[in-house]
Amino acid sequence: MGTEASASAVDLLRLQIPFQTDGELVLPQRGVGLVLVDLCNGFCTVGAGNLAPVAPNKQIEKMVGEAARLAKLFCDRNWPIFAFLDTHYPDKPEPPYPPHCIIGTGEENFVPDLQWLEKEPNVTVKRKSCIDGYISCIEKDGSSIFADWVGKYQIKTVLVLGICTDICVLDFASSTLAARNIDRVPPLQDVVIYSEGCATYDLPVEVATNIKGALAHPQDLMHHIGLYMAKGRGSYASYWTLHGQRKRCKGC
Repeated sequence: MGTEASASAVDLLRLQIPFQTDGELVLPQRGVGLVLVDLCNGFCTVGAGNLAPVAPNKQIEKMVGEAARLAKLFCDRNWPIFAFLDTHYPDKPEPPYPPHCIIGTGEENFVPDLQWLEKEPNVTVKRKSCIDGYISCIEKDGSSIFADWVGKYQIKTVLVLGICTDICVLDFASSTLAARNIDRVPPLQDVVIYSEGCATYDLPVEVATNIKGALAHPQDLMHHIGLYMAKGRGSYASYWTLHGQRKRCKGC
């Protein structure tokens, strides 16, 4: 499918399953936390691994830039950040995906633009070994690192961004909302996905048909579907305002 045909398909889908922003979100001075999902080399840095982009990708570059910008704003104000990094052992595959983000390869580490986060006192880093970050935080005794973080900082709103919109971001948002509904993450109230700070991978149909077992994954289409599904689970897609800076969620 050519570029024009792909764009037409995405436009048609947006007409069939449209969704609107939920108005303006004004980030308060307290009670808000930033969640970064898998801003690691293995998903974002060109040529870094099996699931990394094979060439520069505008959607992923935009996501990294927005993540760095928001992370700096949160750190400047000493607001809490929870950062997931996909990390796997070589003897524990994650089907249906090929080996990725294996410990010691460098794929599992922050992209260069975010490496500075590791030294920030307001940042909690969680290396996750499964798709769903919320599930990865549950310990054998039933406790949850994420729930503890929410409780410690009395977070009522989490602002979520990262990769992939329709996979790890969607799964985290869905599980967190389900947990909120049964009072597992008090005092959390809202999950907000910032779409310009999200991205997914691109595997066009003409490429996927030549790879045994591969499923086509057109980037813009799946990004839209991921945002639509997350909103259907109860997340918000909003404008955000921070000290007079206003940004509209593109694609919402």
